[in-house]
Amino acid sequence: MIILWNSAEMEVSLTFIEGATQETVRWQADRTLARDMLTFLNTQLNLRSLTFQDIKGIGVFRGPGSFTGLRIGLTVLNTLAHTESIPIVGSTDDNWQQECIDRLGAHEDDQIILPEYGGPAHVTKPRK
Repeated sequence: MIILWNSAEMEVSLTFIEGATQETVRWQADRTLARDMLTFLNTQLNLRSLTFQDIKGIGVFRGPGSFTGLRIGLTVLNTLAHTESIPIVGSTDDNWQQECIDRLGAHEDDQIILPEYGGPAHVTKPRK
């Protein structure tokens, strides 16, 4: 099974692909992404009688989009891919899902995905 992940906006999309079957679930993460992402992912896997070990490839949308959403989502998925030895690929274009599927099908592995914010990150300067 392959999963595709997009956390570039407040509404996260997670797509499961098994053979010709494709199913997308959406989650209004808002400000709970860091706290609840692993629970959401694990719950969605459990609903399908799957575990992290059943994931054979991860495709992610690299951006542009939310600085925090991309940073959190990619950090968690990079860690999952590394610890479970799962190939991970990313893309930034409008056809990102198909590009990720094709790249995983060609046995590509970026090993680590860096976000594409679409501009400089707006970081608050320290007050002191």
